[in-house]
Amino acid sequence: MGVAKKLVSQTAVYGVSSILGRVLTFLLVPLYTRTFAPAEYGVVTELFSYVAFFNILFTYGMETTYFRFANQPGADRQALYSKVFSLLLVSSILFSGLFMLLASPITSVLHYPPGQEQYIIWLALIMGVDAATAIPFARLRLENKARKVATVRFLNILVNVGLNLFFIVLCRDVAAGKYLPQLRPLVMLVYNPALGVGYVFLANLIANALYIPLLWRELSDFRFRLDFTGLKPMLKYAYPLMLMGLAGMVNETLDRPLLKYWLPAGFYPGQSNMTAVGIYGACYKFAMFMTLVIQAFRYAAEPFFFAQSTDKNSPATFALVLKWFTLCCAFIFVFVSLNVEDFAEFLLGRAEYRAGLDIVPILLLANLFLGVYYNLAVWFKLTDKTYFGTYISFGGAALTIGLNFLLIPLIGYLGSAFTTLACYFMMAAVCWYLGNKHYPIPYPMARLSLWLALAIGIVAVGWYTPVADYWLRHAFHLGLCTGFAGLIFLVERPRRTITPAA
Repeated sequence: MGVAKKLVSQTAVYGVSSILGRVLTFLLVPLYTRTFAPAEYGVVTELFSYVAFFNILFTYGMETTYFRFANQPGADRQALYSKVFSLLLVSSILFSGLFMLLASPITSVLHYPPGQEQYIIWLALIMGVDAATAIPFARLRLENKARKVATVRFLNILVNVGLNLFFIVLCRDVAAGKYLPQLRPLVMLVYNPALGVGYVFLANLIANALYIPLLWRELSDFRFRLDFTGLKPMLKYAYPLMLMGLAGMVNETLDRPLLKYWLPAGFYPGQSNMTAVGIYGACYKFAMFMTLVIQAFRYAAEPFFFAQSTDKNSPATFALVLKWFTLCCAFIFVFVSLNVEDFAEFLLGRAEYRAGLDIVPILLLANLFLGVYYNLAVWFKLTDKTYFGTYISFGGAALTIGLNFLLIPLIGYLGSAFTTLACYFMMAAVCWYLGNKHYPIPYPMARLSLWLALAIGIVAVGWYTPVADYWLRHAFHLGLCTGFAGLIFLVERPRRTITPAA
């Protein structure tokens, strides 16, 4: 019982801090879309997509590998910590240095104007710090110091948000003479209006640099020790994890840069390809309404699944969990899709961004299927057949690249959205099919398919039924949402069984 309580408590700490952090970061979207034109925001979208991808290469699976080898019988955790940390420290310096040396060629390949090399330099440092501190964070988690991990991560996000507000709001307004004219000389010492979106990257770099003093205890007691002989089995264990991570990141982020290069010039009249990337990236943020629920669910569900695995009723329990997870996400899909224009008033400051709102229901549905996949993936985790997860991820990556290649030239960023939907639907369907063979669970797939079809139909009715009056349209959409939720309650609510009298 004590172990279970500790697990629940740590899950809550990690989950709450992570979700709060995502919410705070999400609240920067209105700031960016009000301040920057879509083409400028497209730079942020594209570069952070590359960062997400290269972060996998920078750590190359060593974080999970450290956990695995630190828990082996007789493992010398302090020596292992120094060995793995030394390796990541050296590789982070080499990788970051390489990116910094190649900053000019990289900006040229990306078709950025001269002067934006500093973006690449800052991002190289960000990735280097993230990779180098991955093992100190892993050590804290291994030592069950969840509160420190959560606190340091959360402070990083608070500083990042604060610096964004400082540079992009306060300094920008004071420099423009909107208020506090007495501070203008001081502000101009630290603020360069020409830097623009560069402050997004600079704020992130400064916030990441604070990891060094905040993790000083973990950083100061390691001893540099590079032993390639001892590292060989760890690297052998790590590289499949890296490949799976890369495949997963292709599914999550590659559509943004592909959109830039595969969208025909002039596809959207009067808009550059970077404008299209910015619009797509901003509208993709609406998927956060679904991903926040998925993230919270994963923190709570993964330890729950493993704890329940030995129970004879676990298959029925897993089926029930999937049913209610899907129904809750289906309601979110309906509610956000039908009220997307209201959310856009807050999140998308400039009218140009709202040209991409048609992709929001597609991306919400796509992420719903991603959540279903995480549910269904319990079978290969419980049977130690995680290589199936690698195969499925690589299949998704191939589908992502292939469909983007076919659809982007035909229907623009709508093609990227449909590709995301097709990828996550395929992953969920294949995972369910394989699970039925290796670890049968009585999921009510036919029933859930009917609910999802109904949800899609309701969204289609709401979107394509013209109602000119503002209040009448909102009442209509609210009625559709309420009706869907009420129908779920009436049909799916638990029934009391009546025991016949003796």
